Amino acid sequence: MFIKEVVPSFVKNSRGEKSVQIEVVTYEGRFKCSAPSGKSTGKAEVVSYHEKGIGHSMKMLKAFCPKLKHENFIIKKVDDLKAMTNLMRKFEVKLGKFGGNVNYAMEGAFLRAAAADNGKELWKFINDDVNDGLRPKMPMPVGNCIGGGLHSKTIKGKKPDFQEFLLIPKEKTFSRAVTVNLRGYDYARKLLKKRQEHWTVKRSDEGPWMTSLTNEDVLGIMKDVAKKYKLRIGLDIAASSFYGGGYYRYKNKELIRDKVDQADYIERLVKKFGIFYVEDGMHENDFGGFKEVLNNVSKKTLIVGDDLTTTNLKRVRRAVEGKTINAMIIKPNQIGSILEVKKVVELCKRNDVKMIFSHRSGETMDDILADYCVGFGGQFIKCGIFGRERLIKLKRIMDIERTLLRS
Repeated sequence: MFIKEVVPSFVKNSRGEKSVQIEVVTYEGRFKCSAPSGKSTGKAEVVSYHEKGIGHSMKMLKAFCPKLKHENFIIKKVDDLKAMTNLMRKFEVKLGKFGGNVNYAMEGAFLRAAAADNGKELWKFINDDVNDGLRPKMPMPVGNCIGGGLHSKTIKGKKPDFQEFLLIPKEKTFSRAVTVNLRGYDYARKLLKKRQEHWTVKRSDEGPWMTSLTNEDVLGIMKDVAKKYKLRIGLDIAASSFYGGGYYRYKNKELIRDKVDQADYIERLVKKFGIFYVEDGMHENDFGGFKEVLNNVSKKTLIVGDDLTTTNLKRVRRAVEGKTINAMIIKPNQIGSILEVKKVVELCKRNDVKMIFSHRSGETMDDILADYCVGFGGQFIKCGIFGRERLIKLKRIMDIERTLLRS
């Protein structure tokens, strides 16, 4: 794969913030990838950019990218990216880290170029490597329907403490699942209008409805939506965002829970509302708390690590070996390396841990997450229900599904 040019630039994400885009030019064409940005981030995540900021990362890129010009890379599988990433690591020795978002964009652009060089779509290039070319199964979408926590604004001084109230279909096709989620999303709007006095239509970062209702009141709405459209209910509690000093500090109802109370509360909610999916129910270093919840809910319930695991192989191994989770979020820019993502995927598959490939709250119009999810064999993709940056990823999987149905 002969490199004609590598061009870095800035793009805006869904929050209007600067992000990095990399364009790789080869004889096969031009291949771009841009990086998302998280707001609710785990402490164990890699830093997004150089310690001096995104501007300094761009200065480094403008010095580094010309060094790739006229290089010839042989990339037949994901691990072959090492030849390029090793050059990045050598460059970082004197100038500091590029940052996880830069790595994400660079690796994504190179993988797209490599896939084209091998005459394949990206999902198939990855699938042929990691799954020996077996026909992939389509994931199910995990859609953010009603929001709270750090991603939402207060309405009359209140908002749910939990970050995301999710809808998860169980359909035969991905296309049908997306349609059902959209219908459930619209029905939730109608229920909010009925049940919250003077409610006005507002959406937060990722497109979900904003409200001042309590966690339990929102779950009541979610239960009605799920019943009407035969959907499953999920929660991203993001417990670390309201944890401090050994206690979980709830603002909507103004109460405090300790570790034991928090685990018990989650277990009661799961049973009362029939919740299928619980992400980050305990704070990010409470491996024991996650295990407590996992042991006291139905085996069919997914207890999901995100801030707990941060797509970090060491943390994932600790969580899996300690039997603290049975599912986990995979965010490639969390660890800043597709090579590391591949290792995490392999560990999950060996231990039957379900994988949810996830967007970030500050998303771009890039749809590479869809190819990663299908290619690596994720069971779910979490990329929202509403908003162009979310829908483009759903559309990409629908396009992949149509390709597979025709073959």
